[in-house]
Amino acid sequence: MNAGQLAALIAAAFFAIAMCAVVVVLGRLGKLISAATSLVTSYQAGADDLLARSRAAVERADQQLARTGAMADGVDAVAASMSDLSMQVSAVAGTAKLIATGLGAPVLRLAAAGHGIRHALAMRRSGRAAGIRGRGEAAHFRSLPEPEEAGGRRPGSRVPAVRAQQRRETWRERTERARAARDGAQP
Repeated sequence: MNAGQLAALIAAAFFAIAMCAVVVVLGRLGKLISAATSLVTSYQAGADDLLARSRAAVERADQQLARTGAMADGVDAVAASMSDLSMQVSAVAGTAKLIATGLGAPVLRLAAAGHGIRHALAMRRSGRAAGIRGRGEAAHFRSLPEPEEAGGRRPGSRVPAVRAQQRRETWRERTERARAARDGAQP
């Protein structure tokens, strides 16, 4: 073998070694590309799922915003009606105040007079106002003494009897008496 052939043989061997290295590198690169493809595919599936969920969330948010907008419109309508109502109430309040000032005192006086009359009639019916009822009208008057004792007055004329004022029972005494009667004790 001469030097040219030896050089060609060495070059062919290095070329074969280089080609083997390239095949190994290309094999590994193919595995890397297939792994990257599967990874990208799985990420794409996850991204599609995430994108679908985010679309659903956006749609729900849009629906809620639409409902919130409807509620806000309702609140605006309620606020407007409350404003109208407050104006009407203030107008009615002014009228009521005017009526109360103009009619309040006379109506109050009339009610007080009615209460007084009703109370007086109730007292008269129960006999408290005239003293002891039931003995007749004669119990309220006594005959005057004879003319010589009366200093010249007509015989048979009547003057209202002077009665000793009975002490009225107080609220506390009445309550204690009622409790004692309820409990069965003697007052």
